[in-house]
Amino acid sequence: MNHSIKNIHERDWAESLAHSSWQIFKVMAEFVEGFEVLNKVGPCISIFGSARTTSGHPYYELAAEIARKLVQEGFGIITGGGPGAMEAANKGAHLAGGRSVGLNIELPHEQQANQYIDRDKAVNFSFFFVRKVMFVKYAQGFVMMPGGFGTMDEFFEVATLIQTRKLNETPMILVGSSYWSGLLDWMKKVMCDSHHNINPGDLDLVKMYDTADEVVDYFREFYSVHKLRPNF
Repeated sequence: MNHSIKNIHERDWAESLAHSSWQIFKVMAEFVEGFEVLNKVGPCISIFGSARTTSGHPYYELAAEIARKLVQEGFGIITGGGPGAMEAANKGAHLAGGRSVGLNIELPHEQQANQYIDRDKAVNFSFFFVRKVMFVKYAQGFVMMPGGFGTMDEFFEVATLIQTRKLNETPMILVGSSYWSGLLDWMKKVMCDSHHNINPGDLDLVKMYDTADEVVDYFREFYSVHKLRPNF
């Protein structure tokens, strides 16, 4: 019995590896398409947040306001292209006449690209890791609206890249102190003070604000002394 199961698993494994070899070309194609589209966009801010944030919710309206005001400063807006906070940010950029980029991902139950993405700046992805490269490479800053697992994944990915200096020094802002302060307190008390898994200075990588004006003022101040350039 064990021998039979072993043979079955070995056959399945070999078939999976053969399929994986062909996936390389799909991965390459997604990278090429993403680079070709985003190379033409110019300086942008990536805005992350929950797909479940509904129109009319304070965080939806705040995301739209932040995007609108960043566009007025000359930035384009990059989002995950879906509903919720992503839609709000694309809407703010679109209604302000700015560049509105959507990096949509194919998922079983969601998500559909929102209507506020510029037609020539919509890219669809199958692979999360390719999509995340696009979020990071072309962003001159990161705005994290309240969100779920996906937003947390993006937050810690960006924080790690900045901490390890795989990115240029790049502003990262958490919006909504009532949402994020518990996480930051835990990071300070547990990750930093109790277990020493991060340094106190690592927490300085993250700023937290509650208003659109605070977010925009920080970007304006930062780029008064830093150059705008792709991250790698």
